[in-house]
Amino acid sequence: MKEIKSFFLFSKEQRNGIFLLISLIVFIQGCWFFYGRMEFIEASSVAERQWLALQPEIDKLKESSSDYKYELKPFNPNYMTDYKGYKLGMSVLEIDRLLKFRKTNQYVNSAQEFQNITKVSDSLLAVIAPFFKFPDWVSQKKESKSYVHYEKKGFAKDTKIAVLDLNTASQEDLMKINGIGPGYSDRIIKFRESLGGFVSMQQMEDIWGLPPDVINKLNANFKIGTTAQIPKLDINNASLKEIAQFPYFRYTLAKEIVMYRSMNGDFKSATDLTKIKGLSIEKANIIALYLTF
Repeated sequence: MKEIKSFFLFSKEQRNGIFLLISLIVFIQGCWFFYGRMEFIEASSVAERQWLALQPEIDKLKESSSDYKYELKPFNPNYMTDYKGYKLGMSVLEIDRLLKFRKTNQYVNSAQEFQNITKVSDSLLAVIAPFFKFPDWVSQKKESKSYVHYEKKGFAKDTKIAVLDLNTASQEDLMKINGIGPGYSDRIIKFRESLGGFVSMQQMEDIWGLPPDVINKLNANFKIGTTAQIPKLDINNASLKEIAQFPYFRYTLAKEIVMYRSMNGDFKSATDLTKIKGLSIEKANIIALYLTF
């Protein structure tokens, strides 16, 4: 029995050595855990950067594919982007002339004015002019050829009008509502044109600067009619640039959408959109009406 006990009796130097050995083992294990975890996080970050770095190449391959076709739909040339101008066949100089003209807060109101500003050829104008879509009030202004003077007595009095389709309402229709002047009506029409049309009256809350009482009056006097002509974005195949140009998305959000799509596969419904940071289910349900899955 004494011989067995002697195996568990250590001198002071031996105890110090054992303590030092245990401390060294704990230290090595801690370093392995910490640095191993950092390498995993760094590897994940590198993988994400690699996905985004590959996206421009994927976009180029899609555009160069023989199956890729740019479908031309009616649009207001006043809000043409440099990318859209390029796809239509305009030169950089022609696009720059239009953008410079728009910076002066002026608008082109006909195909002829568009050619005068951009200097596009007659052949190109003949191809794209049939797709120009100007607001109704522009056509009405051409017919009257008279200056419309708005009195400074405030806004028009409330008038009882039939409930109209907000997607076809003119600026004059909007201004019949007390509290809606040229400024608010212009914002509503511009937002409608950027989207291609409204899908819900709830979108009035997305128009900058509209007070609650004006939104209530819009809900009382207008409704959303047909939405069949509204263009839709193919969320699972659109490029990063195309997604970023959609009014409800910005470049940062577009990158997250492309990243999610690359890592998790195609979007299948509005519910999948809520997995993108910052999108509520209410907002996702509206945005989904502008998308194809």
